[in-house]
Amino acid sequence: MTSQLRVYVPPHPLLKHWLAIARDAATPDAIFRTAMAELGRWLTYEAIRDWLPTRDTTVTTPLAACPATVVDAEIPLAIIPVLRAGLALLEGAQALLPLASVYHLGFVRNEETLEASCYLNKLPDQMPPETRVLIPEPMLATGGTMMAVMAELTQRGVDPAHVRIISIVAAPPALQKLSAAYSTLNIYTATIDEHVNDRGFIVPGLGDAGDRTFGTR
Repeated sequence: MTSQLRVYVPPHPLLKHWLAIARDAATPDAIFRTAMAELGRWLTYEAIRDWLPTRDTTVTTPLAACPATVVDAEIPLAIIPVLRAGLALLEGAQALLPLASVYHLGFVRNEETLEASCYLNKLPDQMPPETRVLIPEPMLATGGTMMAVMAELTQRGVDPAHVRIISIVAAPPALQKLSAAYSTLNIYTATIDEHVNDRGFIVPGLGDAGDRTFGTR
């Protein structure tokens, strides 16, 4: 059986609420940042539901010993926000994964060719293949940046099946490109929009997530 990219759009009412706040052009930058942090939190919650490795143990309550399940701290966890907009989702993600290592990758997109180039790479030379990697990236539009991110990870030993991408808005061009190259990926997004314009922006989308987060419009 052929593997296939799995894309989840969780039907949580808080995701829908904060997505509406983030989409609204009238939302002040400070509230936009709050919306992004909340979206990062709830998408991370959904993404790690069946992804965090666990182990069985025994604990002693005030009354008796009983079986318990805990997160296996021996399996490395990593959060890799894609700069700069990915930082908007980091707060929410890190709140749920406080022990995860955070590595930064910075990409800038050529506005004419829409090609992504890396300007910051803080990844280690090699990562254990069992490492669980969460990638916060608000917009999956053309897919160029995420393809470059995945290339950096796989050449360092990361198994795409252990990668979870959280994104506020995704579009078909990115999903199709990632599916063809990394069929075992899992993507969690608040919504899927159908159109990417000639500037590489998702429509209706939510505009430039980095500019709105950092007030640099």
